Order: sequence, then structure tokens, then C-alpha cells
Amino acid sequence: PHFFLTRHVDATALNTLRAKVRPGIESDKGVKVTHTDILVALVGRVLASHPKMHASWAGNGIRLNQDVNVCVAMAVEDGVVSPAIPQTNLAELGDIAVQRRDLTERARAGKLRPSDISGGNFTISNLGMFSIDAFTAIIVPPQAAILAVGAIADRVVPVDGQPGIRPMMTLTLSSDHRVVDGAQAAVFLKDLVNAIEDPESVL
Repeated sequence: PHFFLTRHVDATALNTLRAKVRPGIESDKGVKVTHTDILVALVGRVLASHPKMHASWAGNGIRLNQDVNVCVAMAVEDGVVSPAIPQTNLAELGDIAVQRRDLTERARAGKLRPSDISGGNFTISNLGMFSIDAFTAIIVPPQAAILAVGAIADRVVPVDGQPGIRPMMTLTLSSDHRVVDGAQAAVFLKDLVNAIEDPESVL
């Protein structure tokens, strides 16, 4: 029983933060910070305040998960895998970038361990790099939700009552109604949008 919620988000602050932190993290960790890395960090922190969004459907009821383990959907030769970054809400942005790169390289080489793909309780699927504006993603059982992320693109939007150009991004949240209801998912998505539009206050 999926249901879907969509929000259009101004990614100006997201772009600004990436430009600000990228040189330092690249110098310190040897990895380039992506928009996905920042989104993983933000989602992890927002999820910590929304336990139903990272709960699981156990077949006979809802199981709340103590840890926040955000998965990143990755395309591989024969399909899609979703390895998890453990305790995402506690991880620093640079460490998330390092783990994401390591998981991506091992996924493409077919060297993921069972522990890499177990324990995840929320997934992000980003197709922005393929110029996809918006899409709906399929929930990974037994997770309760998945976030689909579209491309960041300049669009004409209202700015202080006048037409303006802003880098906009579309988020589509798929949720399992057995675990979370529409109002709970809407509040989570609202909090996430607020975090994306002011990421420095969260990270």
C-alpha cells in the first residue's frame, strides 16, 4: 500500500554548502562530496526525529529501529543494490562521502558484503545525474519509505512576489501506509525540505 508525496525544493543553499565544504573534505579525505552525500547526511539527521519513517513492517506489525541506517540505491550491471551507511545520523559529512565512495566501488566490482546490504531502514534513490526531473521509487522491503531525488535544474519560480530563477529539485517520497500515515510522512518531508534549504543549521 504505497502512497506518494512530492515537494519542489530550492537547492540554492545545498549548492552553496557543497561548494563551501568540498575543497576541505577533498583535501582531508581524498573524496569529492556529492549532492547525494549531503542529502544522505541531512536525511539521516531528520529521520532521527521521525522514528516511524525508518521503522520496518515485520509482517505482523511495525518494528521500530533504534539506529538510523540510510541506504543509497546504486545501479550495477545486473540490477540495483542498496547498501547502507550505518548510524547515518551520527556520521560526519566527510565520513559519509568516504563510505559512499567505498560502497559504490565495491558494488560495481560485485564485492559488497552481506553486512553492507543488511540493516538499512530508509533508502535514497537519486537519478538526477541522468537528467531525470522526477520519478517514484519502489520501497525496499521491509523498509517503510524511499526518497526519489530528481535533477537540480534552473527554473522560473516566485521570489518575493516576482519571477526569479532558482536551482530547483523535486523530491518524491514513497511510503508504506501500514507503517506511516500521510500526515506523518508530510511532516517528515516538510522538515527535510527545511533542512535542505538551510543545511548548515543541521550539519
